[in-house]
Amino acid sequence: MLFPTLDFGLFFLPVLLLVWTVGLASNEWRKIILLLASWVFYGFWDWRFVALLIASAAINWGCARAIQTRLDDDRSAQPWLGVGVAANLAILGTFKYFGFFLEQLAPILARAGWGRDLPVLEIILPVGISFFTFQGMSYLIDIARRQTAPASFLDLTLLMSFFPHLVAGPIVRASHLVPQFQSVPKLTRGMVATALILICWGLFKKAVIASELATGLVDKTFFDPAAHSGPDLALGAYGYAVQIYCDFSAYSDMAVGLAALLGYRFPRNFDQPYRAASLQEFWRRWHISLSSWLRDYLYISLGGNRGGVWFICRNLMITMLLGGFWHGAKWTFLIWGALHGGVLAIERLWREWRPEGLPALPRPIAILIIFHIVVAGWIFFRADTLEGALAYFTQLWAFRPGLALASPLLCGLIALGLAIHFTPPTLLPAMARRVAAWPAPALGLAAGLAVLLTDAMRFEGVAAFIYYQF
Repeated sequence: MLFPTLDFGLFFLPVLLLVWTVGLASNEWRKIILLLASWVFYGFWDWRFVALLIASAAINWGCARAIQTRLDDDRSAQPWLGVGVAANLAILGTFKYFGFFLEQLAPILARAGWGRDLPVLEIILPVGISFFTFQGMSYLIDIARRQTAPASFLDLTLLMSFFPHLVAGPIVRASHLVPQFQSVPKLTRGMVATALILICWGLFKKAVIASELATGLVDKTFFDPAAHSGPDLALGAYGYAVQIYCDFSAYSDMAVGLAALLGYRFPRNFDQPYRAASLQEFWRRWHISLSSWLRDYLYISLGGNRGGVWFICRNLMITMLLGGFWHGAKWTFLIWGALHGGVLAIERLWREWRPEGLPALPRPIAILIIFHIVVAGWIFFRADTLEGALAYFTQLWAFRPGLALASPLLCGLIALGLAIHFTPPTLLPAMARRVAAWPAPALGLAAGLAVLLTDAMRFEGVAAFIYYQF
């Protein structure tokens, strides 16, 4: 069930009505309604995986209780933390990485003389598994670090199942959302205005910019790089940079807006990432909930900034390699992570050893350099295979003339997607404050017209969000 579809609208409106009628009488019933609705939402893809979602929540709840009762003795609490983290990783590894490791194992066994037919298992990847397993691990680690209080089984199950962020984030932590579940939410005019603007803006970015760029440009260039000229491939790479930003930030905007209509606040997940002047700054602006998760639970656990500069560089590289592997079991994701880890390490070394008196690059030039490093990484990220990514780079630099795919519409959408990064960051909040003063009928009419206008402009059909596959 995709956010920008009629199916989702017919699902969400009754849920919204129930939450603000039945839910007003009892906060517990409000949470039960939201939990059942979240299972219906998730079951729309495959009902069998609702049981996996419930089992994952039960495992994390049980391990959290065991950790909490043993916190006075770290030595007895740590094994339960290890059990909980291992269980989450086992769920993630079985569904997401089993096939990949089996593929890598087969030629190794053959070269060792132990070649035999390995079992072939077609494992269906549950939507959003990376997000809810990471959420479960962060909950257990926060309990062990005494940074959050244990949640009830209902609250934890709702945290891990809550449909606005279930399948593609943001990764909302227990310390942020569970206290909101425990109190009766209130809906203000400001929250409604902000929510409607975010939903309409996200709908436009997804249905118009991202979808049109995907079908008209990006899918064509990445499907067969050899069939296109270097300029077309360059345009395709820029197009994908805009597509993935507009696609993923659209989902996050809509998730924040939908949660706000239900009375809950999600953290911001994107902050104009392509205006970053360093890769470190890029990761402070891109997929903020994941980058902060990797920082707090992986990078710091490895040692963080403690130790010498080479030790710090090692931690950066490991963190980004695992961050790349988190996205999927493909060598292209590992190379993407290695590229980001390597550049982050170079930036760290440069900060440590930059000659005194050497001026820093002007910010516009630094932004341009970082943007092109990110775009180069996106080629590995988007390519289906390592061979496909290498073919893309080969053809890109082959200097074959021609620009067959550069229609005014596609170039305009790329320009618009990049221009978004240089608008005032306060633009949407300022619009929300203005709109909040409108009468309710006018606000509803404006939102309806915005949806209809977007629907009239969008490409036929709505593709799944890119991050659904992770």
